[in-house]
Amino acid sequence: MNFEPILPSDRIADLTARGLWQNRLVADLLDAAVAAAPQATAIVDHNSMTGVSTRLSYAELQDLSLRIAGALIDYGVRRNDVVAVQLPNWWHYAAVYSACVRIGAVINPLMPIFRERELQFMLGFAGARVLLVPREFRGFDYPAMAARLRPRLPELKHVFTVGGADAASAFDHCLAAHAPLAIDDPVLVARRPSPNDVTEIMYTSGTTGQPKGVMHTANTLLCKALLASELFGFRPDDVIYMGSPLAHQTGFMYACILAIYNQTKCVLQDVWDAVTAARLIAAERCTITLGSTPFLSDLVHTAAARAHDTSSLRLFLCSGAPIPRVLVADATTTHPNMYVMSAWGMTETGIATATYPGDPAEKVLESDGRALPHQAVRVVDDAGVVVAPGVEGRLQSRCATTFVGYLKRPEAYGLDDDGWLETGDNARMDAEGYIRITGRSKDIIIRGGENIPVVEVEELLYRHPAVVDAAVVAMPDARLGERGCAFVSLRAGHSLDFAGMLDYLDQCKLTKQYAPERLEVISEFPRTPSGKIQKYKLRDMAQTLTPMRAPAARA
Repeated sequence: MNFEPILPSDRIADLTARGLWQNRLVADLLDAAVAAAPQATAIVDHNSMTGVSTRLSYAELQDLSLRIAGALIDYGVRRNDVVAVQLPNWWHYAAVYSACVRIGAVINPLMPIFRERELQFMLGFAGARVLLVPREFRGFDYPAMAARLRPRLPELKHVFTVGGADAASAFDHCLAAHAPLAIDDPVLVARRPSPNDVTEIMYTSGTTGQPKGVMHTANTLLCKALLASELFGFRPDDVIYMGSPLAHQTGFMYACILAIYNQTKCVLQDVWDAVTAARLIAAERCTITLGSTPFLSDLVHTAAARAHDTSSLRLFLCSGAPIPRVLVADATTTHPNMYVMSAWGMTETGIATATYPGDPAEKVLESDGRALPHQAVRVVDDAGVVVAPGVEGRLQSRCATTFVGYLKRPEAYGLDDDGWLETGDNARMDAEGYIRITGRSKDIIIRGGENIPVVEVEELLYRHPAVVDAAVVAMPDARLGERGCAFVSLRAGHSLDFAGMLDYLDQCKLTKQYAPERLEVISEFPRTPSGKIQKYKLRDMAQTLTPMRAPAARA
């Protein structure tokens, strides 16, 4: 695969000279952690499907990394080949990623909720050579799905199964049991990538029906770790807890990479449950976590969770949706030692803005923070001119951590000649530089921090034989921030109800979390004079609507 990162030489020179790009790899940091404290705990996870907990030291993580690196080479993985990982929050992400880095391969984390429709596109588009899946997670048979997909994915040569019993495909037998390579093995020296080579592809939803593959390098990712460490005021005894999916950039970046960067312990949870989270935070004395608003709400408002001593948790970075004022007030009462940090960022940039300890309460409640050092944001009008404080406009960012392009879509890389990125969000900025996201020009819904690709869902609804027109918009939700509401008009003599819509989308192999949670049948859509559906009117109609009860089979 030729990734063709968009990296002007002047950008490399500038960020290197400023010390923000340090030209190191995650594998270098892992090896340094082993040299410093080989028996220090690197990862603690719990496989809720098997009931087995795993605790890996940094030496054990390095050993696995070197074993997997050798095995991938033997299985024919070449430089720039893509290794796709569709796993829950298990230790394997850190081991596989550091192994990929050692041999110049590229990791592609994929959400466990994805099914055939999403995977066929994502694996095929990236030309994935290897896929890692769980034997079973939450009742779903992943190897069976992979077997159905393989005839349609000629470049996919190997599928390895975590927890599988078949020696021909079991992760433990095929990858983890390989003899470890030496750190200075000539094959690793020869395959060592440049810190400006693409090392990660992370899909993100956009304005089209197809997700975009965000490309990052070691320098952009480790710059995120550097800036986050400064933002968090990282301490030697800090412990990261992560319940957000590692197949999201938040989970992957700030669990796997940030922990190794700081040579600290990371605690993983594979199925979100507030009581389990509180128990893990208490047992492992976790101090820092990041997640969307529902994670914070559940942790604060679940009575049984408060039975555990979570006083060690000093920082909760919350992003993905506005933080309700009452939630911050409740968090202050239930977790007096914890600072709730409001932030804004993207898969393309990582954390770009945040509030800081000591900021007035209204900044946390009513803004998404101010730009971090070495990150910049501005609000411009349609002509690209910076607007006055308090005026809404298009949000642009210029960050040291900005990604290096979308996979196979160089034309979509929205940077101007001065390095400003069109974020797709609208915002206001106050006189002190604090921003507030006011809307999205991207046509997506953010449901509990998960981006819902609206156009993809609409395209499927349009294909239903009863549907004439369809539009999906957000309706507000106290816990998840937003849920999807589908508006449809029907052909004469046809009918469609909520349960029928869900059954149809299931048959289309749509990820269940993407399905709208309410259906409104209307006779006529509000339109502009040119015939375009006026979605803002539909959003207004959805403001007072609530989700419909899903059938038991989907609960």
